[in-house]
Amino acid sequence: MERKEFLKKGVSLLGLAFVAPSLIKAENPNDALVCSVTNSETAGPFPTINPSSLTNANIVSDRTGVPLTINITINNTNANCAALQGALVDIWHCDKDGYYSEYGGSGMQSVNYTAVHFLRGRQVTNANGLVTFQSIFPGWYTSRATHIHVHIYNASGTSLLVTQIAFPEGTNSAVALVNASTANGYTKGMSGYTYNANDNVFSDGVTNELSTISGSIAAGYTLNHTIFVAGPTLGLDEIGIQQNQIGQNFPNPFTDSTTIPVQLASSSDVHIEIFDLTGRSIAVITNEKLTAGTHQIHLNRGDYSLSSGYYIYKVTISNNQGTFTENKRMLVK
Repeated sequence: MERKEFLKKGVSLLGLAFVAPSLIKAENPNDALVCSVTNSETAGPFPTINPSSLTNANIVSDRTGVPLTINITINNTNANCAALQGALVDIWHCDKDGYYSEYGGSGMQSVNYTAVHFLRGRQVTNANGLVTFQSIFPGWYTSRATHIHVHIYNASGTSLLVTQIAFPEGTNSAVALVNASTANGYTKGMSGYTYNANDNVFSDGVTNELSTISGSIAAGYTLNHTIFVAGPTLGLDEIGIQQNQIGQNFPNPFTDSTTIPVQLASSSDVHIEIFDLTGRSIAVITNEKLTAGTHQIHLNRGDYSLSSGYYIYKVTISNNQGTFTENKRMLVK
């Protein structure tokens, strides 16, 4: 768990971004719920070794199982969450028995699949930000819920986000029905299955990582999912992006207190406000002029009587370059 939190914080701090004045998000804080960068997650122990060589829409290879069409849409939080065209999207997942290609013959995976590349592929998003893969419904393995790994790059190959896709669960869910389908080779059933709530990646919530699944065993299933990344800012000076940065609060989740890092290129008016998930304003953390440089904005839970749950903090910065906003999500335990 500590390694996961470290990785998530590291990716968050590297993915800092601002929005140009012409691209400022709508002022309704509810927009933060649908226009915030999707949670970053570890690539896991089985990332694709050479993804650029696996440009395929059909990634089934020789694997058998219930057919699954995977539709992933990439939206850009730095462009009012418009579709991001030209992004590189890599996916990988295990087969019906819980095995990954490109790995094996060790304690992590006993079966040796180092020489094959099934259930891995890359596509480039179209004008609607969409990529589609033909695959099979993933199985599961000890300590992990059913999931799909995704790594998104911009057109030049710079990493934008590593994340994972979760599956809905329940008695009549596709996960339960598929794993009971012995006729299709799924032999594990649900005995010993790790549900999202107990999964070491998804246990902090799957609010923006949960896919929508439709279909049936007989007809196959379709997965639809939207991922939000901090992509191009459509003309905002790149030096300004690097100099003015809003970090993810740390620690996150937190129990008693947390810190929001803000780096300013010049003296700026900084306004930070907390909203609950209904869009209701909870409190203003700071509303003051800050000098150029790095600032640590501290938030004590007790000062604002925050109950456990998810919140959005909205940072608005105004200076001689314009007004910039960024919304980020935090979790109070």
